[in-house]
Amino acid sequence: MTSLPTSRIADPRASAPLKWGILGPGWIAAAFTAALATHTDQKVVAVGSRSGKRAAQFAAKFGIDKAYSSYEQLVSDPQVQAVYVASPHSEHHAHTLLAIDAGKHVLVEKAFARNGTEATEMVTAARTANLTLMEAMWTRFLPRTDIVRQLLEAETLGIIHTFIADHGQALTHVARLVEPQLAGGALLDLGIYPISYANFVFGVPRKVQATGKLWESGVDAQVSAVLSDFPGNTSAQALVNTSMLTKTPTTATICGTKARIELDGDFYAPGNVRLVYPNGTAISSPAPLVLGHQGLCHEAAHFADLVANGQTESGLLPLDETVAIMGQLDAIRAQLAC
Repeated sequence: MTSLPTSRIADPRASAPLKWGILGPGWIAAAFTAALATHTDQKVVAVGSRSGKRAAQFAAKFGIDKAYSSYEQLVSDPQVQAVYVASPHSEHHAHTLLAIDAGKHVLVEKAFARNGTEATEMVTAARTANLTLMEAMWTRFLPRTDIVRQLLEAETLGIIHTFIADHGQALTHVARLVEPQLAGGALLDLGIYPISYANFVFGVPRKVQATGKLWESGVDAQVSAVLSDFPGNTSAQALVNTSMLTKTPTTATICGTKARIELDGDFYAPGNVRLVYPNGTAISSPAPLVLGHQGLCHEAAHFADLVANGQTESGLLPLDETVAIMGQLDAIRAQLAC
C-alpha cells in the first residue's frame, strides 16, 4: 500500500439542516455551537439553562434567537426539532427523557448516562417514541476514524492482537469530577474514549479486568483495564488507561500481524493516521481540514442525516453498543468498589 484510503465522510454542509435546541450552555455546548456555525448549515434556534442569565449570555454570544430559563421551556418549543443534551452526565438520563417526552430527537453528550440501567431506559424510551437518539461520541464520526475503519474492513493489519490507548488529564481541580453525586471520576469523563475505541476496533468484550486508584471522595481517579474475549477474536486484548491525576500522551495504537496503526494525541480528536509496517516503513494520511473541537460538526451532520432519512439510530454507533459500553464502565467501577 502506497497511500491510505480517503475518508468517506461527507462535507458537513451537505447534511439537511435541523433546528437545534441546546440544553446546558457549558463549554462543550459552546464548542458544539461554534462548530455548527462554522462548518454546517445546522441552525441553533434556542438554548435552555436553569439560569436565565447564562442562557441569555450564551444566546447573545452565538446569535441565538431564544433563551430559556428552564429545560422544560426549551424542549416545549415547537420550533426545536432536536435537542443537544450537554448538561453534566449525572443529568443525562433525566434530560434525555424530558426531551423524548416532548417529542424531540436527542443527541446526548458522552458519557451517555451514569450507568447501564439509565442508558437502557433512555434507549427504550427513544425506541418506543420512534425518535432518533445517539451518543455524541464525536470520535466515531471523524474523517480520521473513517480511514481507520476502512483499514480494518480491508484487513490491512492482518490479525489484530493488541489495542493500546490512554487518556489522562490533570482535572482534580474540577469540582464536578471529584463529586460522587455528580457522577465524577476519570472513567465517565475520560476513560470512555479509549474504551469506546476498543469496542470500535474489536467489538464488545466478554471479559473486563481492572485496577485503579480512588480519589479521597470515592470516585475513580486512575484506572487501567484489560478488555478481552472479543467475539471473533478471542486472542485479542485491549489495554486502556485513564487518569484525572496527570496529563498522558493520549495516543492509540492498533497492532496486527501485518502492520499497525498509530494515532498521535489526542487520538480521539481530528488528526492524521499513520500505518506502520514491521520493517519500519510508514505512510500517513494528510492533515485534517477541520481541527480540534471544530470536528464536532461531523457528529451533528451525521445526526441530521439520520433524522432526514427517518433513521432512529446510527450504524456507526448503534444504541446497543452504547449500552454495552456503559455496562463495561459499570463492571470496571464495581471492581474498584466506587
